[in-house]
Amino acid sequence: MGWEANRMMGIWRLVLAVLLWWGCWQSPAAAVPLKVVTTTSDLASLVTVVGGDRVSVSSIALPAQDPHTFEPRLTDVQQLRSAQLVVKVGLDHDLWLDRLTQESGNPALQRGGERYVDVSTVIPLLEVRSVSLAPSDGHNHGAGNPHYWLDPLNADAMTGIIAAALAQIDPESSKTYEANRLAFLATLEQKVAEWQRQLAPYQGVPLIAYHNSYPYLARRFRLKIIDFIEPRPGIPPSPSHLTKLLREMKDEHVPVVIQELYESDRVPRLLSNRTGAAVVTLVSSVGAIPEVPNYLSLFDYNVHALATALGRTKV
Repeated sequence: MGWEANRMMGIWRLVLAVLLWWGCWQSPAAAVPLKVVTTTSDLASLVTVVGGDRVSVSSIALPAQDPHTFEPRLTDVQQLRSAQLVVKVGLDHDLWLDRLTQESGNPALQRGGERYVDVSTVIPLLEVRSVSLAPSDGHNHGAGNPHYWLDPLNADAMTGIIAAALAQIDPESSKTYEANRLAFLATLEQKVAEWQRQLAPYQGVPLIAYHNSYPYLARRFRLKIIDFIEPRPGIPPSPSHLTKLLREMKDEHVPVVIQELYESDRVPRLLSNRTGAAVVTLVSSVGAIPEVPNYLSLFDYNVHALATALGRTKV
């Protein structure tokens, strides 16, 4: 009888295990995170903020590399093949994405597809001049400057379109996505006030930047970028342009030159040596350095770097 009881107990345990396995297998996608691929680490950070543990996010472009010279790899196509959502910056920033999504063979992830999100469509863009996206030299910002994520308050619209896209795939989690988003925006509002206080003493101070990456940042914090080392985006400066910059810097008493990690410091150092201006290196993407692991820390770092450099000058 004891043997028979043990045998029956074993059978019931087996049945229970099968039922539990079947229930897990049948449960909705909430048990398995949605796979999202973004073109940049900045968008990946915001998707993670909204999606939390209900998403698994990867990004394609390398955060410490010039995004305009980025060349996709075979592995990027492979990760798109299993993606459930793709999120892009848009404009001329990640034109290479459309080729990758076509090669993935998934129509839903291609331009116009239901799982293809172009975040630029919800942003009030700066510097809209033309519709051309394929200049013969350098690269233009004719359809609008694409560096809009560098205005922290644009995260409101950015997380909004991300939350809507996630909710369309996973409607049962829509309230969770929106709650995550609102909690993030509440923290962001406090941080923006803090960043504004740090940069308030330097509103209107003339600055020179290497590349035209920071008009949204400058507008938000009332900074004044008067010229660029590149005469046009992606075009190196000529001797005559450098002469013009030196004259402007001396006439306007420019105290700081802004460059990015992937840009050569040869010209900024030249301008610094001739004028006494400080050179400050800003970070335009999450993950480019260890100190910038997420979207909020991106602004913590840049605001502190700018305020420190400007604070050491006589402005």
